Amino acid sequence: MGKLIFLGFENLKLFNYSSCSTCRRAIKWLKNNDITFELIDLLKSPPSKEMLISASELYGDRKYLINTSGFIYRSIGSDAVKKMSDNEFFEQLFIEPRLIKRPFLYKSNKCFLVGFKEEKWAEKLL
Repeated sequence: MGKLIFLGFENLKLFNYSSCSTCRRAIKWLKNNDITFELIDLLKSPPSKEMLISASELYGDRKYLINTSGFIYRSIGSDAVKKMSDNEFFEQLFIEPRLIKRPFLYKSNKCFLVGFKEEKWAEKLL
């Protein structure tokens, strides 16, 4: 995976799910580090399919975008998700944004952070 470089933070968009404790930790971390961002409700305004596809390409595999610990994923089943075409997969993420691993941080089509690992965020954002 290529190194992500963030130049300036004026366009950071954090897609968040309010009941997600990982999202709350990421928000707290961003605020504690004086990083400005736009907070977006994942359920009301999910990332576009184009954003999701770009993130998947950057990470090298679509599997990094999926929230495998959520109820929705478990109800669909990992086998069904693996068998989806790319088009079906990204359409499903857009239709059911709770399937998206969160938080989902967007800067540009070449700059994403998916999930929250403090050390990785510090490496990319500080």
